[in-house]
Amino acid sequence: MNRPTPRSIDEYLDQLRDALRGEDPALIQDALYDAEDHLRSEFAENPGVAPAELLARIATSYGAPDEVAEIYRDKEIVVNRALRPPRPPQPKSALARFFGVAVDPRAWAAMFYMLLSLPTGIFYFTWAVTGLSLSFGLMILVIGLPLAVLFLATVRALSLVEGRIVEVMLGERMPRRPLYAAREQPLLERVKRLFTDPRTWGTLFYMVLMLPLGIFYFTLLVTCVSVGLGLALNPLIYAFSGFGLVNFNDQVFMLPVWLQPLQVVFGILLLFGFMHLARGIGKLQGALAKQLLVQAG
Repeated sequence: MNRPTPRSIDEYLDQLRDALRGEDPALIQDALYDAEDHLRSEFAENPGVAPAELLARIATSYGAPDEVAEIYRDKEIVVNRALRPPRPPQPKSALARFFGVAVDPRAWAAMFYMLLSLPTGIFYFTWAVTGLSLSFGLMILVIGLPLAVLFLATVRALSLVEGRIVEVMLGERMPRRPLYAAREQPLLERVKRLFTDPRTWGTLFYMVLMLPLGIFYFTLLVTCVSVGLGLALNPLIYAFSGFGLVNFNDQVFMLPVWLQPLQVVFGILLLFGFMHLARGIGKLQGALAKQLLVQAG
């Protein structure tokens, strides 16, 4: 598709955004950041050159928007193939698919994310609430506005950190570049952009939301794994240590011997069923992070 040569940086970025329409929003954010960073660096190094002439040169060296979009599409396919864990062979029977979750790296990674979500959720919640209360509580003083700007800048940085965690553990494509900070713009304009950007407040909402989610994920993980392992290993533990299914006031309770095999089977089914649930939770959490942390395409 032939497009007219862009005459400004904004026009170039608009054409690149349009050429990448329908792609992953995280990919679009990375492409726009790289392009804007390169374009503004070129403009800073060539202050006496007319914008239209300089953009025509850039279109032959860096690439026209359509060409850059195609390069990013191709590179994304290569990177995804390299980073995606090998898919285990798909079993044919339903029983094999149920127990085959044990060899799925995404299930184990999602379980580790659920374990990690409690400490990260506590940190995010504490940082968000403390930062908001201090920066906006001190807004009537001179220090209030600089403190609020610094706090929101750290929120942007933390969104990238969480994005990397989500991408590595949950397999959801997240931005690898931040939102571009237009350093040539006046300071007040950049501060206004920081306060009015919906992703700033979406990230804050995500950070606050991660505390209840982290508590829920951690509790669900510990409960299901401990109950499943306890039921599956209880007869063996009782044979070696005398600990029963329930121990209270020196009283040991065990199911009748004929029911213990069913107890073991139920414990194993609970463990494998939870791994399926954890994998589904990982997909939902990845979608939530994509919605709140990524700039819309």
